[in-house]
Amino acid sequence: MGRRTERLGVQFKEEISSLLQKGLKDVRISSLTTIHRVDITEDLSYAKVFVSVMGSDKEKNDTLIGLRNSAGFIRKHLGKALKIYKVPELNFVEDANLEHAIRIDSILAELRAKGDLD
Repeated sequence: MGRRTERLGVQFKEEISSLLQKGLKDVRISSLTTIHRVDITEDLSYAKVFVSVMGSDKEKNDTLIGLRNSAGFIRKHLGKALKIYKVPELNFVEDANLEHAIRIDSILAELRAKGDLD
C-alpha cells in the first residue's frame, strides 16, 4: 500500500468507527463492533474493512450483514466527511485475530496453572 492509501485507510477507520459509536439505524449491527483496519487498493476501487464483533456467532453474522447493507450509506458519509470524489467499494470482513489472540492467551494461562510453562 502506498502512503496515500494508508492515510485514507486510517481516516476511513476513524470515520466508520465514529459512525458506529453514533449508531447506525440498522438494528442488526452490534454496539460491540470494532473496526481494526481498512486496506484500500491503490486504484481506490475497493476497501476491505476488518471488523471484530464481541458476541455470539449469530450476532457476528447479523452485524456483518447489517454493515454490508449499510455500505452505501457509509460510503456516502465517507465521501462527504473526507471530501473525496472517489470512495472505494466497501467489503466488510470478520477479523478473527483478536479471538485467536484470546484463545492463545487462554491456552498459555492453562499451561502456567499446570506448571508446564514457566
